[in-house]
Amino acid sequence: MRELVGHCQRCGKAVYCEDGFLNGAIVEGSGALICSDCAYPPKEAEGSESSE
Repeated sequence: MRELVGHCQRCGKAVYCEDGFLNGAIVEGSGALICSDCAYPPKEAEGSESSE
């Protein structure tokens, strides 16, 4: 089951609850709803620094 919970406070993307799991996060303190992309941004690849 997929249910719309709200929209991300940062990017405006729809945030859903799927089978009891929130596809996003609630910001501690402010209680703002944010999507998974904003809550868990991809980390930069290690070793991607260029050395001369």
